[in-house]
Amino acid sequence: MSSFVYLVQEPMGLHARPVGMLVKQLKNYACDIQVICGKRQADAKRLFAVMGMAVKCGETVTVVFTGEDEQEAYKETKIFFEKNF
Repeated sequence: MSSFVYLVQEPMGLHARPVGMLVKQLKNYACDIQVICGKRQADAKRLFAVMGMAVKCGETVTVVFTGEDEQEAYKETKIFFEKNF
């Protein structure tokens, strides 16, 4: 299991366009990827699940990876968050 914590800095929070791009990339990985924000949790490979969390600017999310290709998914996802959120 791998994970990272990220403070959302994008004024619009986790919004549709970049979340859609992220979900598309993550579907290439076999590992399970969860986004957690407080008591809310979602499968990072499901657009509406992530959007339903309504993560806003200033909130902290934890992204957790579990499975065979988790290290590759971790690296790509962390870079994506840093560039887009």
